Amino acid sequence: MNELKRLEAQRDDEIEIDLGEIFHLLLNKLWVIILCFIVGGVIGFAGTKILVTPQYSASSMIYILPKTRSVTSLADIKMGSQLTSDFGILAKSRPVIEEVNKNLKLDYSYEQLASMVQATNQSDTRILRFTVTDTDPIEAKKIANELANVAAERVAYVMSSDKPKIVEEAAVPKSPSSPNTKKNASVVALVFAFAAAAIIVLRYLLNDTIQNEDDVKKYLGLHMLAAIPTEKRKSI
Repeated sequence: MNELKRLEAQRDDEIEIDLGEIFHLLLNKLWVIILCFIVGGVIGFAGTKILVTPQYSASSMIYILPKTRSVTSLADIKMGSQLTSDFGILAKSRPVIEEVNKNLKLDYSYEQLASMVQATNQSDTRILRFTVTDTDPIEAKKIANELANVAAERVAYVMSSDKPKIVEEAAVPKSPSSPNTKKNASVVALVFAFAAAAIIVLRYLLNDTIQNEDDVKKYLGLHMLAAIPTEKRKSI
């Protein structure tokens, strides 16, 4: 029993020593990890700039008017908000998208143009926001504004109500909405750094050769009496 406890204590000590050695190993190879971090960041930044096409987003907003100008109860407010959500779906319907495509003389299919459009409605409001994402910032602005006009006409026709008012027209976006170059570069840099650390630790764990006299005592339980130094021969 005592022998078993002694072996377990010895095993725990060896684990602590191994963890300490791994820590010192990573500390000694810190320059390699930092170098891989920098290389990964450069690759992530350059790859994002070269391989990923920038996307620009432009937004317009319309205000959905109720059939009656006065709101008399909380139920009416909730009903108006629910209808606004329905209008968001209506704004992406085929008649609206195809009319926008026709008016702007675009060369997109219904599926392509619909995938570029996002209609959102903040809770407890009657405001619809149309966000158009495109590789061309000027075209994104034109589509967002035309979509607001066509959707307003369509909503008024379907609901037999007043035409929604344009709250905000889209402007030409000055900077891309995606990709996030800094985020991509940071992620790739961290992946490279973790990969470098993992390879260093893995090589250490798989290396079962005797490196020095401490390894002889640790793994074989023997004490060294003498060591033969190696000496390079000098050429005559």
